[in-house]
Amino acid sequence: MRDRQLARNARRAREFEAFVAGAAGRLLHAATLLTAEAPDDNPRARRLLTRTLAHTYARWDRLRGEDPYDCARQYLAGRFARTAWHQYGAFGRTRPDPRSPLAALAPRERLILVLRLYEGVAEQQTAALLGLPTERVHTVCDRATATLLHPARTAGPRAVGTKVAPS
Repeated sequence: MRDRQLARNARRAREFEAFVAGAAGRLLHAATLLTAEAPDDNPRARRLLTRTLAHTYARWDRLRGEDPYDCARQYLAGRFARTAWHQYGAFGRTRPDPRSPLAALAPRERLILVLRLYEGVAEQQTAALLGLPTERVHTVCDRATATLLHPARTAGPRAVGTKVAPS
C-alpha cells in the first residue's frame, strides 16, 4: 500500500514538473504583460506565477482530463483581475514600468488584450472568464489595440528660434 502511494506521488511530481517545464515560461511572460513590469524586473509577475503554479499543483489530481495549462491560465487571469483594483485602482500604489510594451493600458485592457491576442482565447471564453458581455470584451480589445498601434503624441522640444503663435 505504502509503495503504491509513493509511486503515485512520484508520478504526480514528474507529471507536474514536466508541465512546469513546458508552461512556466509562457505563463511568466503572460503575467509580466499583465502586471506591466519590465521583463528583467518583474517581482509581481513572479509572485502571480508562483501562486498560479501552487494552485495548479493543489488541483493536479482533480483535473481529470482537463487541460492543466487552461486551468492555470484561468487562475492567473482571475487572480490578476481580483488584485488589479488594489494594485492599480483606487489607491494607485503600483505604476506600470515605462519599459513594458503594455504600460499605456489600464489593467482591464491589458487583461483582455493578453487573453485575446497573446493567449488566443476566444472572445466568448474571455467574456465568460471575466463575467463581461462579449460586446464589451470586443470593444475593450479594439480600444486597447488602437491605443498600442496609435499612441498619443507627447509634446516634443521646440526648435530654437521658433516662436509660439499667440492664442
